[in-house]
Amino acid sequence: MRWPPAVALLLATGGASAASVNVAVLDERGAPIAQAVVYAIPEGRRPAPPVRGAVLDQKNRAFVPHVLAVQTGTSVKFPNSDNVRHQVYSFSPAKRFQLPLYEGTPAAPVVFDKPGVVTLGCNIHDRMSAYVVVVDTPHFGETEKGRVSLQGLAEGRYTLRVWYAGLRGEAPSQELTLGAGDARDVQFRIDRK
Repeated sequence: MRWPPAVALLLATGGASAASVNVAVLDERGAPIAQAVVYAIPEGRRPAPPVRGAVLDQKNRAFVPHVLAVQTGTSVKFPNSDNVRHQVYSFSPAKRFQLPLYEGTPAAPVVFDKPGVVTLGCNIHDRMSAYVVVVDTPHFGETEKGRVSLQGLAEGRYTLRVWYAGLRGEAPSQELTLGAGDARDVQFRIDRK
């Protein structure tokens, strides 16, 4: 008997379904922390390589988005949508590079091949800044109103971490074990003082 593809996949995996983690990132008063990057690092499993690139644009003399999370190995394009020239650079240990003064889109994207936080600037416009948060996992997201949901996690152990602009020291973390189909709620309370 021939099964439809979705049923065949369900039968092949024994009915197992992916887990999810709903994360709230709050400050010491309980206010949501916006643009925090939350990521889940699987224990004992090597993540698949990134499947797509990313874009960090320049509009109205600002980087858009201000925070961009990507998986290690991701190629990032830096188009310039302004009518002025920009010169994007980073001196961060995770990725040092400098794009020559340009308009439009440089021919080659920048590959972020090491995990870490990469601070960006523009040599022409000093107040332009942004962050590329490079993580060793495909399971990541950025908070909106202090909340983010990580979907499609396989069962197993994970280290859940959070990063936000202005973080001092090591990223807060929590350990968790997920079963097939689990839906967990996790909260990070961060003292930003």
